[in-house]
Amino acid sequence: MPSKSSLNYQQLQPIYLQRELLQYQRTLLANVGILFGLTAFGTLGYRFIEGWSWFDALYMTIITLATIGYGETNPLDFKGRIFTLTLIVMGVLSISYIAAQFTAAIANGHIYNIFQARRQRKVMDALDKHYIVCGFGRTGRQVTAEFAAEGSITFVVIDSDPIAIEQAELEGHPALQGDAALDNTLLLAGIERAICIVAALPSDAENLYTVLSAKTLNPEIRAIARASTEESMQKLRRGGADEVISPYITGGKRMAAVALRPQVMDFVDGIIAGANRSFYIEEYRIDDSSYVGVTLKKASLRSQTGALVLAIRRADGDVIAGPDGNTEILQGDVLISMGTPEQLRALNQILSPLSKKTNVLRLPRMK
Repeated sequence: MPSKSSLNYQQLQPIYLQRELLQYQRTLLANVGILFGLTAFGTLGYRFIEGWSWFDALYMTIITLATIGYGETNPLDFKGRIFTLTLIVMGVLSISYIAAQFTAAIANGHIYNIFQARRQRKVMDALDKHYIVCGFGRTGRQVTAEFAAEGSITFVVIDSDPIAIEQAELEGHPALQGDAALDNTLLLAGIERAICIVAALPSDAENLYTVLSAKTLNPEIRAIARASTEESMQKLRRGGADEVISPYITGGKRMAAVALRPQVMDFVDGIIAGANRSFYIEEYRIDDSSYVGVTLKKASLRSQTGALVLAIRRADGDVIAGPDGNTEILQGDVLISMGTPEQLRALNQILSPLSKKTNVLRLPRMK
């Protein structure tokens, strides 16, 4: 597996563009070599044919190749003039060729691609504690829309389709074209520094490979995957996915819930998704807090912040829904709370965020 430091900005581009950029770099180096070669050839010629000093020979070579038109540095004999004519012809042909190559590079977008690749590389290197969304199809677009609505989420999109990448960039999202199942692509997206990866590719097999690669490169990352069938859901969980979502199963459950409990679903939708929410739900982990061993009644979280503790998830996975005042807060508990942005921010001042391990805080924006 290649190390992160061994990757260069060319690898931020698709394979065909890598080859084009490499070819252009070789052409550029060859052109520079031609100029240096002509300069050395002319300097040596004047030095040994005319017996001039090194500086005079170099000076005459430069003004000859540049076709500036200054007078001769020293008088030239017949051999010197023949050599000068030869040098002029070689210089004009070489410079014309180099200019044509440079113009073609601009017209074909090579120059732009190099600067664009370098800019993209800087963007990718700057990512830290971010989310990676693999696939910019219908599911991936909805995920990025929700992330963007949060306002404080840093994420990058990976997709092999250049049209999808162009669309993601038009929407203002950092995007990387490549195969999300490949280690190189994930490394370029900063997988070692990411806190979560969402595998929303159209194929279950691709999502499985992506999760396996992500967990291999960063065992601590939280992996969420899309699956089409129940069998795929099981395989993805065995492959390391922390959560597996089936659009069909989830969609069916949601339709049934909306049909049976429409008002409840409207309320739930209003607090878990969208940008124009009055109330939010957030989760906080209790780590090394002064509230460990204290009951909710004694902690007075509601009276201090106004936020409501809806449930407590114990470290062993047990969930206490609607905890009463006598419920004790334990080490490793996750408090699921609801409130306004101001209330949740106040609650954060006295509790540790869920992702304290990575020093990431996801709170709603202040209105």
